[in-house]
Amino acid sequence: TVSSLIKTEPIGITDQPEFLNGALKISTSMQRDELNKLLKQIEDEMGRDREAPKFGPRIIDLDIVVWNTEIVDNDYYDRSFLRDAVDEVLSAS
Repeated sequence: TVSSLIKTEPIGITDQPEFLNGALKISTSMQRDELNKLLKQIEDEMGRDREAPKFGPRIIDLDIVVWNTEIVDNDYYDRSFLRDAVDEVLSAS
């Protein structure tokens, strides 16, 4: 299941383009740390600069927000665009 995409203004470093955010739900036999490692590998292959500022521009940012039924990323509580995308995916399941 894939959420709608949401454009958001940058947080922190505001002199940069808007971000495009979304969420998707997958099933996997991988352990959480294995999946996270794979997501970081995908980011690297797509050109993610690990030396860039935390809130700076980025090509891609892949995070695990919910694992099974547990919220594992506190940004879910702090960022309404993330919560809205995740909730959309979860309600469609």
